Parts: sequence; structure tokens; C-alpha cells
Amino acid sequence: MTGDRDVLVIYDERMLQHRPEAEEPFLPGRMNSRVRGILDGLGLGVEAKWSYPEHPGRVTAVHDLLLAEPIPGVRLVPGEKATLEQLQRVHTTSYIESLHELEGQQAWLDIDTTAISAGSIEAAQVAAGSVIAAVDAVFEDKSDSAFVICRPPGHHANAVRARGFCLFNNIAVGAAHAQAHWDAERVLIVDWDAHHGNGTQDIFAADPSVMFFDTHRAAPFYPGTGQLDEVGEGLGEGTTVNVPLPGDAGDRAMIMAFERILVPAVEWFKPDLILVSAGMDAHITELCMAMTYDGYSALTGILQRLADKHCKGRLVMALEGGYNPDTLAKCTRATLDVMAGGEPVEPREPGMAEVAEIADFHNSAFADSE
Repeated sequence: MTGDRDVLVIYDERMLQHRPEAEEPFLPGRMNSRVRGILDGLGLGVEAKWSYPEHPGRVTAVHDLLLAEPIPGVRLVPGEKATLEQLQRVHTTSYIESLHELEGQQAWLDIDTTAISAGSIEAAQVAAGSVIAAVDAVFEDKSDSAFVICRPPGHHANAVRARGFCLFNNIAVGAAHAQAHWDAERVLIVDWDAHHGNGTQDIFAADPSVMFFDTHRAAPFYPGTGQLDEVGEGLGEGTTVNVPLPGDAGDRAMIMAFERILVPAVEWFKPDLILVSAGMDAHITELCMAMTYDGYSALTGILQRLADKHCKGRLVMALEGGYNPDTLAKCTRATLDVMAGGEPVEPREPGMAEVAEIADFHNSAFADSE
């Protein structure tokens, strides 16, 4: 039952400092001109109407819901900043230095409208460092599992490039730390975000000690990667598992993907740690895919079962996408309820229970027709 397991939830207000604002001046240059041209071409009236989609309200909504509706067994703690050495395990020194040179300023980093503000670099360091702290917590037996309410997200960032609102690849930093500091021989990364985790895939494509399993909406949906035949490279061939799905795929398709593809893959791989890029934008209200809150509950149950069997329950999740704050908060709470020992919910076809009740109401009028 809920409360039987101890779950560490990391939330740090320093991550709220990442807040690019359209009305504030960006560093002049070709990137600024190109992005402004793209946004102006969309007819948004950029200066007055455009706002950065990955905003602080996403994570404050999650935090506020957990305070308003506490989950037994869940503890909230602040995060930590990643060190240069920890970031260098997955990012080049030149890339990290280029970001630090922009500290305290506002600039566009990519034409997909990835941007930074004055406090973004520290926020990104805290996001990555908090995943490291979560990994430490489960290996030190300070908690059964952990969830990081982090931003900026990370799974689109690769070794040398910021992309898709992501600066440092938080989950990759956590995986590399588990291997370097805790001697984890095999790490499983599961990415259930609606968008393919191209950055994570790039970083570990040739690494046979990291299995990357990704369910996502198929190309041409952003970022357009994650094809079925992308299975890893070199020594890592076979440890990248992509599951590209149609946009109307929902709970049942995702559960089938986990049970019929992930479960046997994990039985073969036998990880020492399970990390999850827990994007919540596959929920139906996000208009990317068609999952429900019950679906996230069910997927969490599968992952917890696998963690219990193969890696002493060591399960760490880090927030990725999800841009409807209310939906994001409720998806996260449904996930945490299962992590804390709650029974996973069995998803049902929407409307079935209601039709059954309505049928009982109407059919009673015909029962005594003779």
C-alpha cells in the first residue's frame, strides 16, 4: 500500500532561475536573427505574445500538488549542483565552457528556440546534480527510489549541443555517475517522453554497458529520430531499443511495449540501476499521444517490478517534458503513488464504465415489458 516504500523527491528552487523571456534583449547575432525570423514568420507577434514553453510554472505546479495532497512515504529535499568533472563524463569541456561564457546573459542556443537566461546555467547544474544526488540516495540505501522534479530537461542535449529546451543531459550525467562512482556495471535508461531522447541515444550509442529503451511518437514528430533500425553502434549495437509509435497510441500500446519488448530486454541485460527520463507529454491533454494518468501508474508498476527483481529496487526518475502544468502535476503524482507502494492502476477504455452505468439505468425500463 502507499507509504510502504520510501521515496526521495528532489525539488530545488534554484531551477526556477531558468526563465528566458521574449521581451528581454537576447545577445545579438545570427542565431538571434534566425530565431526571431522563425517566430515572426509564425505570426505570433513575438514581442507581445510569445513565451518560453519550458517555464518555471511547470515544476511549481508539481511541487504545489505534492504539498496540497501529500503521499505517504514521499520526502521532499533540495538538490545539489553538478561539478565540472561530473558533467565532463558526458559533455565535452568546450561545450561546458561555452555555456559558462554565457552565464548571466540571455541568448538563443538553437533554432528550435532553445534559449538561456541569466540564471539558466546554475539551474542546469542543479538539475544534473540533483539526478546524481538521487542516484547516490538509492545506492546508499537512503531511500528505496527517487524522483527529481528538474528543469531544464535534458534528454535532447548531446555531448556538444543544447537542443529541445535541454542544456545538460541530466539522465546521462546520472548514468555516468552511477558507473564511475558506484561501479554499476550495467545501467538501463527508459525514456517514456513523447519525444525521442536523441541526445541520450547519441551519448550511449556505442556503449554496451548502458541500455537505452525509448517509446516515442514516430518521425516526423520532433526531433525526427528514433527509427526502429537505430539499435546502437559498434560495441553498443543491440543495446539501443527504439519503439516509434503513432500519435494516437495510448495506455494499452505503451503497456504492451513495456511488457513485450522492455521486460525481455531487461531479463537479458540485467541492470544494476534503472533510470527513467520521465516526460509526461504523452498524456492525451498534451496532444502528442493518448496516455492517461492510469497509464503512467501502470508503467511505473512495471518498472518498479523490474527494479525489485534485478537491481534491489534501485529506481530513479527525472522529469523531462510535459507542458500543461496541471496534467504534469497529476501524472507525476500518479507515478509517485506507485513508487511509494501504491497498487498500479489497471487502465480502462475511456467511457466503458460510464456506458455500463447508463445501460443499467435505461435497461431497467425494459425489464418488465411483458
